[in-house]
Order: sequence, then structure tokens, then C-alpha cells
Amino acid sequence: MIVLLDTSTGLCKITLVGEQTHPYEWQADRELARGLLSRLVEFLARHDYAIKDIQGIGVFRGPGSFTGLRIGAATMNTIAASEHIPIVGAMGEDWQQVAVTQLRAGVDEQIVLPEYGREARITQPRK
Repeated sequence: MIVLLDTSTGLCKITLVGEQTHPYEWQADRELARGLLSRLVEFLARHDYAIKDIQGIGVFRGPGSFTGLRIGAATMNTIAASEHIPIVGAMGEDWQQVAVTQLRAGVDEQIVLPEYGREARITQPRK
């Protein structure tokens, strides 16, 4: 099973690709860092999978939210490295198909770096 992740906007999207495709999304906004891993684990469990069952990871590289892309890439890079899972990053409207094709062809980038598409606009923390 392949996991695809898009954290480029406040609407986080995870898709499981196996015999069937299972999409999942939620409005993460400023809770992405706190909730991404637990949401992923819960979503996998809902379909009788665990992290150990992931055979490949595809990450949307951007452009998009500086913080969102960074959190998504860091989380998935960590899972890929710790579990020895191939990982690829892709861009464009057909990024999911590109990522799946690369993973099925045996590509492993080992680390995915985000492409923000512009200079980072870092906002001040809310108090």
C-alpha cells in the first residue's frame, strides 16, 4: 500500500493506494503538526493497515504553505527513514499519479524537500 500526502493548504489530504484507493481529508490549519501523525495512524487502522504495511510514500512538494509543506515532508521523511520505506516527492496537478508511478518503478529519493514556489512568508505567532 502506498500513502500519498498533501499538506500544501490548511486542508490536509491523505490517500491510501492499494487494491482500492481511500482518500481522507481534514481541516488541519494550525493543528497540522500536532495532529498529522495521529490522524495518519488512525486512518491506516480504519483500513486495517499500520505504518509497517506502508510500501511507499508520495509527498506533494509544492508550491504551497511554507509551514504545511515543511511539516508534511519532515513527518513523512522521518517515517520513510525509520521504517526503510521508499519516498518520492512530486509536483503538478497529476502529482499523485507521478508519485505512484515512480514508487512502482522502484524510485526512492530517500528524502523529499519542499518547493514553496516563492519566498517564505512567516507570520508572527498569535498570542
